[in-house]
Amino acid sequence: MSATFDVGGFNKYAEDVDMIPPGSPCAICKGSKNLCGKDRCPLMIKFYSRAKTKNLINSLDIEGMSPPSIFVGRYGYPKVDIGPLVPPMMGDTSIMDTPELWVGKSIEEFVDFRFSLIRGKHRIDAVDFHKAGKIIDQTRDLALSENPLEVEAAFQKRPVGRLVLDDEVQPFGPSARLKTLDVGNTRYEQHVEKAFYDTDLKATEAVRSLYSDGVLVSKIQKAFSVGAFGIDKNRKFVPTRWSITAVDDILGKSLLSTTKYNPVIEDWRVYDWYQLDNRWSILLMPVSWRYELIEAWFPNTVWNPLGRDVEIISSYEFYNGRKKYAEIGGCYYAARFAVNELLQSEGRQAGAVIFREAHPGYIMPVGVWNVRENVRAALKTDPHRFETLNDALNHVGSKMSIPVNQWIANSGILKDMFTQRRLDDYV
Repeated sequence: MSATFDVGGFNKYAEDVDMIPPGSPCAICKGSKNLCGKDRCPLMIKFYSRAKTKNLINSLDIEGMSPPSIFVGRYGYPKVDIGPLVPPMMGDTSIMDTPELWVGKSIEEFVDFRFSLIRGKHRIDAVDFHKAGKIIDQTRDLALSENPLEVEAAFQKRPVGRLVLDDEVQPFGPSARLKTLDVGNTRYEQHVEKAFYDTDLKATEAVRSLYSDGVLVSKIQKAFSVGAFGIDKNRKFVPTRWSITAVDDILGKSLLSTTKYNPVIEDWRVYDWYQLDNRWSILLMPVSWRYELIEAWFPNTVWNPLGRDVEIISSYEFYNGRKKYAEIGGCYYAARFAVNELLQSEGRQAGAVIFREAHPGYIMPVGVWNVRENVRAALKTDPHRFETLNDALNHVGSKMSIPVNQWIANSGILKDMFTQRRLDDYV
């Protein structure tokens, strides 16, 4: 980064976007002393990214090519803000909202193009959205579009605000209430268009059909969020955060309805992966379906910023699934879906335990896509194969900082594997 750092500008920026928590060392450090213990200053990364686009968004009017991208808020549901995400630039911007292309991108690259997306806001009733006017139709056109679309947005005030960070939703930049919105000629993705006009097709069936037709999961999620699927009278806008997990859950369960009845794999496998200072080890076991995601957040990481010890959390299910929403949140369903993609392709079933270590280099949350796409990527590599569970776990221990016994102590699936007798033991 070659821009000259302006302390005054940085402080004003941090105040404007409300990113410095009370009592934090940020005001003393000012991005130069690494007092938080992180390898890189998250505020500095955001500051430099904002500086690159500040002159482009310092206006009441923005013209650019939407990737295409939209956002549906959740606060106050069903009265929520909806609208486009528009970068102040032309050309092919599709990478800005296609998570399937983001594996391998650095945090800096990711923040650069996501912070360029300006959010236009228009308040609607998500359940009774038909009365919301032309902006509803234009927002839906963006969500269903096959390619980037030219957008002209006029705002009531200059776009301002914080860089939105969330472990469920990919970040975006400043926002403002829309005054007017104009969208170029739309060409819907053909399979999505067919599902949109089929008002007798249930939403879950539409999602499964589109996935089978090869439509990107991220495209399905966007269409789901603008009420494009389902019985006509039941259609409604769905907050982006909810639509992401809903689609992952629908697709994961759909695949699982087949994979859990397939023959089990024949060996113990471990797939290793490393990205954005996250370490992954995915253990597949030659047993009937069971699944667990265990996340370990080291001190000075996103969800353990002030802790002194590693925080470990897990969610799991056995053969008959779970009834309550996973404690870990949307990441659980994203990873379960990815695992079942592999099992479906092999015509097999297995038990799965995913180990994730988030280290201090993971300085900001980037969304559920990070789990889905990195687990997908890991499962495309050649696994290490073992004859016993102990051998497989010893390999996991060699790749992770946390010792194996600590993983086992925090795992529902592994403790069950070591303590419960099963039919296989007597064969």
